[in-house]
Amino acid sequence: MENYIIEMLHITKVFPGIVANDDITLQLKKGEIHALLGENGAGKSTLMSVLFGLYQAEKGEIKKNGEVVQISNPNDANRLGIGMVHQHFKLVEIFTVLENIILGVEPNKMGFLQKKEAREKVVALSKKYGLYVDPDALVEKISVGMQQRVEILKMLYRDNEILIFDEPTAVLTPQEIDELMEIMRGFAKEGKSILFITHKLNEIMSVADRCTVLRKGKCIGTVDIKDTTKEELSRMMVGRDVNFSVEKKESKPGDVILSVNNLAVTSKTSKNNAVNDVSFDVRAGEIVCIAGIDGNGQTELVSAITGLEKITKGKIKLCGQDITKASIRKRSKVGMSHIPEDRHKHGLVLDYNLEDNIVLQRYWQPEFQKNGFIKRQEVRNYAENLIEKYDVRSGQGPVSITRSMSGGNQQKAIIARELDKKHELLVAVQPTRGLDVGAIEFIHKQLVASRDAGKAVLLVSLELDEVMDVSDRILVMYEGDIVGELDPKNTTVEELGLYMSGAKRDKVKEEAYAE
Repeated sequence: MENYIIEMLHITKVFPGIVANDDITLQLKKGEIHALLGENGAGKSTLMSVLFGLYQAEKGEIKKNGEVVQISNPNDANRLGIGMVHQHFKLVEIFTVLENIILGVEPNKMGFLQKKEAREKVVALSKKYGLYVDPDALVEKISVGMQQRVEILKMLYRDNEILIFDEPTAVLTPQEIDELMEIMRGFAKEGKSILFITHKLNEIMSVADRCTVLRKGKCIGTVDIKDTTKEELSRMMVGRDVNFSVEKKESKPGDVILSVNNLAVTSKTSKNNAVNDVSFDVRAGEIVCIAGIDGNGQTELVSAITGLEKITKGKIKLCGQDITKASIRKRSKVGMSHIPEDRHKHGLVLDYNLEDNIVLQRYWQPEFQKNGFIKRQEVRNYAENLIEKYDVRSGQGPVSITRSMSGGNQQKAIIARELDKKHELLVAVQPTRGLDVGAIEFIHKQLVASRDAGKAVLLVSLELDEVMDVSDRILVMYEGDIVGELDPKNTTVEELGLYMSGAKRDKVKEEAYAE
């Protein structure tokens, strides 16, 4: 008989309108990396939230080292050595890194906080595991990758031996993903046991020992990674074969839809510009991708184009109209749709229900309002149509509170809203972040269909496969400059990587940069 460090036996968790976990059994061996795979809304995060004490199951039991345990809250989980890095980080932005790590377990003597010894332990842990962080940096000022390191250090600081990672690579660059995979292997060698929620089959094949697959709240099965393939896992996950390649015809670029001229945006973290004198066009009927390692100005460039950030100099034209100083609503009316990088900050009102989020950009239009009053039935009908078309899953359909939905289904709701409204330009930033392979396949088809319908698509992606497969032209950003323009048909991932790292520049760009 196997010895398992954690057993979740016949777990059932019910929410209004949905059985999130339906009689699921999951068993974790000591020192293994166990992947949990499933579509958006399959019940993965819910199951891990039950293990971490955030939810209580209606049925089933949890055992640690063969003995039944009660986990009523995260403090109970921590006492049992269970830690969790959540998909959306649980950090206090105005606190420092050190304050976040020790929050809830602050060392004190006679009621006085002892930060010195806490700092020494955090520094020692960060050195031991290669997780460099600045203990005194404010969380709101550090990158997403650094914030994840803080979450991992929170677990290590509490001496957790069972580590839950919920979609840990969804917000990381390719380089940061490689680092995290190495860190996870190191944890497993030390005897720590890891539960790893992900949609990314390549990561599972590279780092996991076993994988349990969920579909629509049920357990489909557990397999040894050495005995399976990506194709078999995707079939188990979505119940059908998935096409991993993007099928598209040759692009036929038309008129210039978006024109960006000599655009500069001031950096909030340094004296240099985040975007430095950038110019490019996007035409109807083409997908132009901005590629680059995260933090090289892509976020500020998109924020300037979409109206989220003021520009220092330059001009932006959309469909021939100068929108440099236009409001976000004006840009939307002229023909811009925007799938934002941060779905929580800029994509959704989380405490609104799903149907209200779906009409956020259009509620003032005649079809949805009359004399200032919203036509609720028209909104409901429209939302139900998009929910079905884009397979947005939620417990109570259009009246579900958006905060209660899985991250992937929140993303699908934004994509449905932005693709369905009338637009000439689609600005899509990390559109498949946090989506499963079936949803990624669908979204890629929608981007290509938008292009083929004569729309201009500006894609920003950190996924090299997506950059190479979906785009018609690639513009590479490095330290605020566009350092290369590449044709995906005539380049390689290796060459793209050289441009992204700054090791290579177009000759024209080099001359301009030298001047």
